[in-house]
Amino acid sequence: MNNTAFQALRALSDGAFHSGEDIARTLGITRSAVWYGVREIAGAGFEIESVRGRGYRLKQPVSLLDPASILKLLGAATGRIELEIRETLDSTNTQLMRRAEQGATSGQAIAAESQTAGRGRRGRVWHSRVGSTLVFSLLWRFTRGARELAGLSLATGVALARVLRAAGASEAGLKWPNDVVVDGSKLAGILIEMQGDVLGPSAAVIGIGVNVRPDARVSRAVDQPITDLETVSGLAVDRNELLAGLLRELVLVLDRFSDAGFASLRDEWQALHAQQERRVTLLLPDGAAVKGIARGVADDGALLLETGGGITRHHSGEISLREDGTAT
Repeated sequence: MNNTAFQALRALSDGAFHSGEDIARTLGITRSAVWYGVREIAGAGFEIESVRGRGYRLKQPVSLLDPASILKLLGAATGRIELEIRETLDSTNTQLMRRAEQGATSGQAIAAESQTAGRGRRGRVWHSRVGSTLVFSLLWRFTRGARELAGLSLATGVALARVLRAAGASEAGLKWPNDVVVDGSKLAGILIEMQGDVLGPSAAVIGIGVNVRPDARVSRAVDQPITDLETVSGLAVDRNELLAGLLRELVLVLDRFSDAGFASLRDEWQALHAQQERRVTLLLPDGAAVKGIARGVADDGALLLETGGGITRHHSGEISLREDGTAT
């Protein structure tokens, strides 16, 4: 959507009726521009009701990101996070990787209402829609080298699971190495990209995507079962509260990870492990498949798989994990 459409969407976000004249006056644009903006909002998949004499309203209110509201909710993380909200960009991870190369400081975060080139793990596209998903990235710097940051995606998963469970997804579990799932359906995903020297220091850009409310367009575009926070919790979700909660928890977990590594979070991760003691298949980068029983993870985040030959260790890389023959 263009900037005018985003402004009109924000004016209508409360779900109440607003006349075209009032919107035009508030935004400092013409009635014609409002009409075109409303038409673009409808084209983006939002249901809009138009009533003569009353104006326009969204049939379902939408929670749009507001930096001032989020910053007020950061609590102990205030001062540790520098937050930027963008309406549209290519990819929050791509933007932060560029800034990291230019020396951006730890704690910078970018959230976007819409991405044109969102990326997931193993070259996949991360599909996001305005109002129905939450996508953001966080830059975090470490004194150690990138090779010593094994388990970072798992530590990040612990932070996500804590917040999503508190928000009503009480059955949320962790799927090695980078997903939050409920009953086998993906609720949230993580993409971590690294840069820096072998011996340190290093920087990680932690990209996170959460499905917040049901959206048929997202479901049709994804090749695996997905779910969303509002469906599993039965509650309306304020995306500003959700983002603030995730940033608060990430600061706590990343501080702990920096001090003591993933080993300090391993037991909690394993207690949330959705495939623990289940039969799984690992698809390796060379096309080979390894079957076994998931026995948890090691202190460095490696998956422990019991096969006929004993326990084998597997680091994430380009490995894909399947359970019961279902691709994930």
